[in-house]
Amino acid sequence: MDRTKTPRLALTRLFPPDVMARARRDYAVVAENTDDVPVDGPRVLAMAAEADAILCAAGDPMGEATIVALPASVRAIATFSVGTDHLALAAAKARGIAVTNTPDVLTEATAETTMLLLLGAARRAAEGERMVREGRWTGWTPTQLMGLQVSGKKLGILGMGRIGRAVARMAHGFLMEVHYHNRTRLAPELEQGAIYHSDASSMLSAIDMLALTAPGGASLANWLNAERISLMREGVVVVNSGRGSLVDDNALIAALHTGHVAAAGLDVFANEPRLDPRYRECVNTFLLPHLGSATVEARNAMGFRALDNLDAVFAGKEPPDRVA
Repeated sequence: MDRTKTPRLALTRLFPPDVMARARRDYAVVAENTDDVPVDGPRVLAMAAEADAILCAAGDPMGEATIVALPASVRAIATFSVGTDHLALAAAKARGIAVTNTPDVLTEATAETTMLLLLGAARRAAEGERMVREGRWTGWTPTQLMGLQVSGKKLGILGMGRIGRAVARMAHGFLMEVHYHNRTRLAPELEQGAIYHSDASSMLSAIDMLALTAPGGASLANWLNAERISLMREGVVVVNSGRGSLVDDNALIAALHTGHVAAAGLDVFANEPRLDPRYRECVNTFLLPHLGSATVEARNAMGFRALDNLDAVFAGKEPPDRVA
């Protein structure tokens, strides 16, 4: 990086301490979100007024209207996420703004969260935790909070990218038979024994539990709808660590009430944090506040990867994780 002119950086979020320290060390931070209140488009533009680059995060309003209105000084946007659905990539490319994401580094943490959702939902962990915390537990009984065993079940995975494959590897530790549906079939060495279904209907009819790990997008909007839920056997467990947009909330909530879906574990929601309030009313849900990558190790690695990409841009090199 050329130290004769330190690049000016706007930080739309309060990032982990080690990430903030490196950003302040290597860049002239001209704006930062110290209160960590989610930003809106006008605030992004105000923060970027004197910036050469923006470090943003998932959920920030980096749509076309924001990108088009950014000052000419902005050369790069690094998002603290793998997903880019909050970014108008075509608009950024049209303006010559480099956009990068942070793949690879959050794979294990998000896969762990997926397994947490699966175990928490199947074993009725939320109900049990509330019982103990609220002082309603009166002792062990033979029929208390009987859930579903995860070990040995058939797990379907929608989306066998890095996270889906990590979930499959962890599921093998629970002696689960893994099935998957993907746009394309994986190479045998990546499948690791997982059973491929070119047709989603075939996978759904074969499984006991479903994990949604796909990255979302318009083609997968409301993918888990009433029709697909009906293809699964009675008492299926559904978990979502991918995107809230993958699920038709009306259909899933209805199935939770009838018991066709025995339990759901959700870490992501449409319109989060304003999730459909009916999920909170379903006793058979295990709900988390988008914790997928929330480990010290993963979040630091995400921030460092984002800064690595910005370093490359301002050193005149091609950033390794460029998406636009």
